[in-house]
Amino acid sequence: LGTEAQQFVWQGAIPLQIHLHESEVTTLTPPPPALILAPRIGYLPLLVPQIKPYFSSSLPPGADTVWFEYKGFPLKWYIPTGVLFDLLCAEPERPWNLIIHFRGYPGNILTSCEGEDSVKWSFINALKEAAYIITGNCKNIMNMSQSDQAELWRAVLNGQIDAYLPLSSKLKLEIIGDDSSLKSGSSITKSRQGNGEIDSSATGKTACRIPVRLYIRTIDEGIEDLEDAPAVESWDEICYINRPMEIYQEEGERLTLLGAIKALLPETFAQGGSGSNEESGDSPNAGAELLPEATEIKLIRIQGIEPLMEIPFGWVVNNLRNPEHYLHICLYLK
Repeated sequence: LGTEAQQFVWQGAIPLQIHLHESEVTTLTPPPPALILAPRIGYLPLLVPQIKPYFSSSLPPGADTVWFEYKGFPLKWYIPTGVLFDLLCAEPERPWNLIIHFRGYPGNILTSCEGEDSVKWSFINALKEAAYIITGNCKNIMNMSQSDQAELWRAVLNGQIDAYLPLSSKLKLEIIGDDSSLKSGSSITKSRQGNGEIDSSATGKTACRIPVRLYIRTIDEGIEDLEDAPAVESWDEICYINRPMEIYQEEGERLTLLGAIKALLPETFAQGGSGSNEESGDSPNAGAELLPEATEIKLIRIQGIEPLMEIPFGWVVNNLRNPEHYLHICLYLK
């Protein structure tokens, strides 16, 4: 049945208030907003079949090309809904007010999405990447029967952890135990998405490789309260990093969440380092600077939780990762 924490993750949801963009209203009076509960581990395009009936009578003629925005900012459909919320709402907004568009898809900003099929393909692709990081290949995913793959996706689609876990266990992607003696390796793997190059030459010990996705917002030095931080206006303001982490099993001080964050971002937290993410992986803004010296973590969110920095990283990985086996971490850095 999964741990209590895993159950909470799968049951997590965000109340949304969806407004139809004014340019697409063809009726004399705008339709009222749609209120909907969105699963945290889900994706915005999967909500369209529930949302469209609220607005269908008000839409102009033409083919639907659905996309969402928040305060004028187009939302990437392949990022889990909970991650988008944690990243964009420093002070949680409930309900979360989003604008839905059925026309005018911003293809210069967002990759195309053909509804559920695109989301499923993106999920399976991420699962393959995670498998490659963890095991060095993605044979277990490639060798899944069509029925198992369909059932796995259906379990994610419907938020059914009891159906998901038996299928997921067949993939043999268990990573680490909640072991207090786990330490980070002396070098951190750097990977380019889809490349999966792994360097474990720093040690002869067996490594556990953990797929991590970091989403980093930088806050201006003069801002004390996060609620005063300006809204994100461009994806160039978000530093998005795919960075697998190697962990080695050896006796010693346990690896905490804070230790893992510092190890994952050596160019940011290295003593005296100025830091840029030129080697940070495949990100939409791979040339964007991270942060200068004296970086301060203002906020960290994982699955809507603001965990204590001293929590064992092994527990975080095992209990708070998403169904595609990635651990998504949202960081606000000052």
